[in-house]
Amino acid sequence: MKRRNFLIQSGMFSATALAAIGSNAWIARSSTANSDPKRLIVIFLRGAVDGLNVVVPYSETAYYQARPKIAIPQPGKEGGVLDLDGRFGLHPALAALMPFWQQKSLAFVHASGSSDPTRSHFDAQFYMESGIPGLKRTGDGWMNRLLGVLSGHTPIQAVSVGPTTPAILSGRMPVANLALGRNGDRLPLDRPQIRTAFDKLYSSNDALSQTYREGKIARQALMNDLDAETKMANNGAPLPNGFARDAQRLAQLMVKDPRIELGFMALGGWDTHVNQGSSQGQLARNLQKLGDGLAVLAKTLGAVYPNTVILVMSEFGRTVQENGNGGTDHGHGNVMWVLGGKVRGGKVYGEWPGLGTTQLYQQRDLAITTDFRDIISNVLERHLYMNDAKLDRVLPSYTPSRKVTLI
Repeated sequence: MKRRNFLIQSGMFSATALAAIGSNAWIARSSTANSDPKRLIVIFLRGAVDGLNVVVPYSETAYYQARPKIAIPQPGKEGGVLDLDGRFGLHPALAALMPFWQQKSLAFVHASGSSDPTRSHFDAQFYMESGIPGLKRTGDGWMNRLLGVLSGHTPIQAVSVGPTTPAILSGRMPVANLALGRNGDRLPLDRPQIRTAFDKLYSSNDALSQTYREGKIARQALMNDLDAETKMANNGAPLPNGFARDAQRLAQLMVKDPRIELGFMALGGWDTHVNQGSSQGQLARNLQKLGDGLAVLAKTLGAVYPNTVILVMSEFGRTVQENGNGGTDHGHGNVMWVLGGKVRGGKVYGEWPGLGTTQLYQQRDLAITTDFRDIISNVLERHLYMNDAKLDRVLPSYTPSRKVTLI
């Protein structure tokens, strides 16, 4: 076997090699490389983002009844949503994306997601990355199978931003990893100085002091549980803080080398059980960084953007009803985002099921009316020109149930 083929097949480029490639290495492009290829970038929001506070059904009374503290106000009100179509509005923290909506290169598919009912972050993420809900023994991800169909057989045909190869890109095809660049809200009592002062104040054996100490132990147990769940939900993905920088680096690589056709990034921090916030707060801060980063990604792609589709997805949505901690719990239906030069944007796609009690999934969650694979298959068919045979290799044993024409 030739050395080049050995390196490709053995995955030598799938760890840190890409980060070490110097600028001169790009001269070694194949003379047959497509100078104007189609690109696909997937952004996975690990932890289950609250789609109802991303694309807000502000025309529904039930939305505001279920969320007295965390609902986003209607358009025109202080902190209100950015109106999209007279029915839905965008979270104000995502203002950076409104130009793409107005240019009709940004669309949303509401009430979408996986048909599998699991509320486990790990299982739901795996099913969406494998593209085969309910089957835990899948050995590869749908983006790796897509690589096999594209069959360019170059070690940088797909780039994953992060130290390890995610499930969505795991499989027999080689994948390059681009190294990353450089927690939940707390109570005042969680600050060391304040905690020390209270410990001294309630150090005796009276009933109030004992109650304080018992409450402190319970609080610590709760925070330990939340920290553990947050780490599990993030599944190793970084928070959105450095997203714009990493997205820019990925875009620069794609602009520089047409061999890079697929890109993947994952962001954590979306498991908002506590203090989710409304127009301001934990979710808003993360959304602003996400929106700003997506705008940077599109801008940096420049002339490549018209031939690129960016999919933003998350493992499941969150409960319609807010919980007692000012947050939301694991849900079902969510919203997928589709961004790109050829996207038929300026529209919220999907059949909206409503938020009335009888319309909810298990009487608590947004129901799913569009399978996430319908969206992926439409992108593969209309953007990457895949026929039914190739689609079946990427998404085996799946026949689209709802025609969503996004491109």
